[in-house]
Amino acid sequence: MILIGYYDSPFVRRVAVTMLLYGLPFEHRPYRTDQDQAQIREFNPLGRIPALVLDDGEVLTDSGMILDYLDRLVGPEKALMPEGGTRRSVNQIVALAVGTLDKYVAAYYERTKRPESFVYRPWLEHLEGQVTAGLKALDRYPLSPWMIGEKLIQADVTVAVAVMAIRFDMAHLAPPGRYPNLDALTERAVALDAFKRTAV
Repeated sequence: MILIGYYDSPFVRRVAVTMLLYGLPFEHRPYRTDQDQAQIREFNPLGRIPALVLDDGEVLTDSGMILDYLDRLVGPEKALMPEGGTRRSVNQIVALAVGTLDKYVAAYYERTKRPESFVYRPWLEHLEGQVTAGLKALDRYPLSPWMIGEKLIQADVTVAVAVMAIRFDMAHLAPPGRYPNLDALTERAVALDAFKRTAV
């Protein structure tokens, strides 16, 4: 399989981390949305990442759809998304983390992709407020030692990747010490080989 997209993107990284945890071999093509649009559009007409090229040539887009495919590929015993029991709780955490990431990306683009004189401060403050609210909500989940029990699951992967991305680009929104549970989660995650191999 071929994974399209650079690891600076938390959406690409959560797919890559999951594939490494599953032991699925893949080729990585670190195309960037601001430099490699022509190459990306060969796989996704929207020019968005990630995209995953399957062995038969079919291309999957959107990290959620890709992760669903990977879960089914490895089977319920190995999948990071449970089939029953805690599935709704895990999906709720993942949805909150992905929503927070969406607002972080919008805030990052507002802050960095416009000339300073065109940045609309009230909108930027609104977006950053949504990121902060998402992080606060995620930090309320107690660890035991992961977000839901003793086993690492997709909630942990997505939340850890989200926090790391926000700290990389907009560190003022998630300084160390503000969110102690998220601090502990990311510290535990970065010790894993799958996170080390996808570090930016």
